[in-house]
Amino acid sequence: MNLADLGANVVKVERPHNGDDTRSWGPPWTESGDSTYYLGLNRGKRSIALDLKNPLDLELARKLAVRADVVIENFRSGLMDQFGLGYGRLSSSNPGLIYCSISGFAPEGPTAKLAGYDLLIQAMSGIMSVTGQPDNPPTKVGAAITDMTAGLYATIGVLAALQQRAVTGRGQRVDVSLFDSALNSLLNQGSAFINAGVVGSAQGNRHPSIAPYQSFQASDRAFVLAAANDRMWLRTCTAIDREDLSGDPRFSSNSDRRNNIDTLESELQRTFDTKPADHWIAALRTEGVPAGPINNIDAAFAWATDNDLDPIVGFAGSDARGVRSPIRLSDSEVGSKLPPPDLDEHGATIRAWLEDL
Repeated sequence: MNLADLGANVVKVERPHNGDDTRSWGPPWTESGDSTYYLGLNRGKRSIALDLKNPLDLELARKLAVRADVVIENFRSGLMDQFGLGYGRLSSSNPGLIYCSISGFAPEGPTAKLAGYDLLIQAMSGIMSVTGQPDNPPTKVGAAITDMTAGLYATIGVLAALQQRAVTGRGQRVDVSLFDSALNSLLNQGSAFINAGVVGSAQGNRHPSIAPYQSFQASDRAFVLAAANDRMWLRTCTAIDREDLSGDPRFSSNSDRRNNIDTLESELQRTFDTKPADHWIAALRTEGVPAGPINNIDAAFAWATDNDLDPIVGFAGSDARGVRSPIRLSDSEVGSKLPPPDLDEHGATIRAWLEDL
């Protein structure tokens, strides 16, 4: 979908009858019976249903791959080779082919046969161990974050390989795994372990290295404050009329504030209890301190719409809608005009084109 948004002509090869698993992932469903999960991932694609166990369909899949600039697959390890659609065989016929494999853990080795799903990867990578409240069980992120990051890394790898091909004329294989992507998404938590031996743990909305950088409860509802450096801390003290805190040696530096986080939180919470969240957000923003409400999803889209961010895109001739790509280019349009396809919607056209090759 990322590549389609950037202008690629994408053909989605699906199983006959049932198609992509996400077509059946619901609720919620649209009024026409489509899975909203499927609609969120598949704009900009043309669909063809091919049974790779059928020799005629397999030959069409091979023709498609040989003609393509890029092949992306996420079958279990070795299955594409069994079908004769592995990188070695296809690249011999199409030396410029970029072949991207997305696996759960690795394309080869002892983990190659393990299935990979977002929940499993979040659990095994450590993400769940640093998410949620300290005294509660490990918690997954509320969106499929490892699926998303793996897709983004795959996109980056494909674009890099295409750029390299423009120089050398040769394609190459791109391998991305959900597990590697998840480890990379640990960012500061991963670096803390690798470089200092610190094993992170769930801390609710507190940050392990920055303070105050968390949620607070105002008199009516919660909001977040992200004072990410000492300058912002001093502005925070001004904004909330607590200059006494700016001169307190326990809070002089970020390190001091983080080491005394319980006391700091208590002092700030005592102040924030006195007025509503909108008051504190406005006061903090006036001083240039990042602060904002904790929105639910409908409020987030409403805020984006009210602030001219145009978060939702539609498609001609379709009731489906999608979230606009976050990529904005000054001289190029980003975003496909094709709605998510019905199963095999473009099968006849693609088959006719392939059979003429």
